[in-house]
Amino acid sequence: MSAFRYKALNTEGRLVKGVLEADSERHLRAQLRAQKLRPVEVRGVAVKEAKGPRSRFSLFKSGLSASELALITRQLATLVASALPLDECLQAAAEQTRKPSIKSILLEVRSRVSEGYTLASGMAQYPQAFGEMYRAMVHAGEQAGQLAPVLEQLAEYTENRQLTAQKLKLALIYPFVLMGVAVSVVAALMVFVVPELVGIFTHTKKELPPLTVGLIATSDFLRNWGVYLLAGLLLSVVGIRRLLLEPRRRLQWHQFLLRIPGIGTVLVGIDTARFSSTLSILMASGVPLLDALHIAGSVMSNRELQKAAAKVADNVQEGSSLNKALSQGSVFPPMMVHMVASGEVSGELEVMLERSATNQERELEMTLGTVMGLFEPMMVIVMGGVVLLIVLAILLPIFDLNTMVR
Repeated sequence: MSAFRYKALNTEGRLVKGVLEADSERHLRAQLRAQKLRPVEVRGVAVKEAKGPRSRFSLFKSGLSASELALITRQLATLVASALPLDECLQAAAEQTRKPSIKSILLEVRSRVSEGYTLASGMAQYPQAFGEMYRAMVHAGEQAGQLAPVLEQLAEYTENRQLTAQKLKLALIYPFVLMGVAVSVVAALMVFVVPELVGIFTHTKKELPPLTVGLIATSDFLRNWGVYLLAGLLLSVVGIRRLLLEPRRRLQWHQFLLRIPGIGTVLVGIDTARFSSTLSILMASGVPLLDALHIAGSVMSNRELQKAAAKVADNVQEGSSLNKALSQGSVFPPMMVHMVASGEVSGELEVMLERSATNQERELEMTLGTVMGLFEPMMVIVMGGVVLLIVLAILLPIFDLNTMVR
């Protein structure tokens, strides 16, 4: 059976949409008529969902968000642990979701499982929804006959990843909003308020202070060219994103980011924590070390760090221990290397990798908290300085006029 997306008219003449499983389009139309629905459009979803995302621009790729993947994984883990057949678990998870795209993915995976394929093979049709690490863990769980525990681990992992991402987003929302409001207020003052206040000085024959001249020139520039400036900035952002799609330029950009003081440290902390956590859960699920290293490296977002992880995998394949391979990379934190060395000696490498990831995430949260704590007063100081300059530029000519009158 395959999943089909349909549009139909109900008894009241209203258009309804949904996703159903059927052997063929004809079978689906018969199901719809049995539900007193008149089919308008019926089409399969497998080709559209599996191939479509790869050809789209990166901003519009379909798939599953972190929250959706976490919820689906938790549902599947609970259902599989209750000893239900796998196809029934997927059917139940599909029935519990209200989003048609998610339902179509789950039903298509169920169709593949019903045909005799493994769950990992069914998920491989949707690489944008189920990543390589996710599928590798599912495959290892199926091979070992421990799918339920592995899905439980995946559920914990995806939920923790979602929680970490939410913390980062919440930490960045306030400074970006504050910066946006500050820029908007200053722009509004320069475009609408300043021209009205300083217009009275332009008709005087007395030479204006340099600060006032600069304010008038800036105001005139923003009024005449502000729209073009904004459009140019937007086009520049789009153009840069287009250029960064090329692998060589993207690698150069990521190398540049790592060299920026502060930003590079944060990026290394985020990616190495993700690397440690992914490697830990893969090894705990029974994935071989070399395969786990390649998958954990691909999870990292920075291309330069991905190259370092690939070098680590090559060194391990040549016979080096994991801690020596990590220390040769020079990008992995020393504390992580020491904890890996301790884990290799004690035989608890998975546990030490997880502790390393937890420590790095905690340090990252503290760093971001400190930066955000400094950013807020800095923005207030900058805003105060800009407003002070505007006020002085307006008041200086007034003081000169008062002096002339006296």
